[in-house]
Amino acid sequence: MTSPPLTRDRAAELLARAAADDLVALADECLTDGAELTVLSGPEVGTIAAQVREPIAHDRFLLGDVLACRAEVSLNGQRGWAVRLGDNRIATLAAAVCDAELAADRPGSQRVLDLCARVAGEHATADRDEWAALAPTVVRFEELT
Repeated sequence: MTSPPLTRDRAAELLARAAADDLVALADECLTDGAELTVLSGPEVGTIAAQVREPIAHDRFLLGDVLACRAEVSLNGQRGWAVRLGDNRIATLAAAVCDAELAADRPGSQRVLDLCARVAGEHATADRDEWAALAPTVVRFEELT
């Protein structure tokens, strides 16, 4: 079974979760061909409101403010953008470069896709392992009639 094509939103989400060292190394590779890089905005550190959804009634509420960093670049005329939790400016700038590389379908875009696939797999495995660890604590009620 093949997975659906990666949307730009999903790629941005995965780049935001990728390890900083992997992002920086990949962005450096993307820039080795002499591409013209212009930093349009940031990297800037600030706070953003974290909104969550209550799992039973599905009501949304603000959990609080979280530290985040954002950056926007132009790579050979193609804009790239990234937001990552925390204050790692270098990783955020690298994620923006990777986003632009992918959006422009440049030579390094396949390596960006490979990184996104690896991050998605790692997080799916971590989620599955967490649920497996929680399964023994589930309380099941029977209804008496």
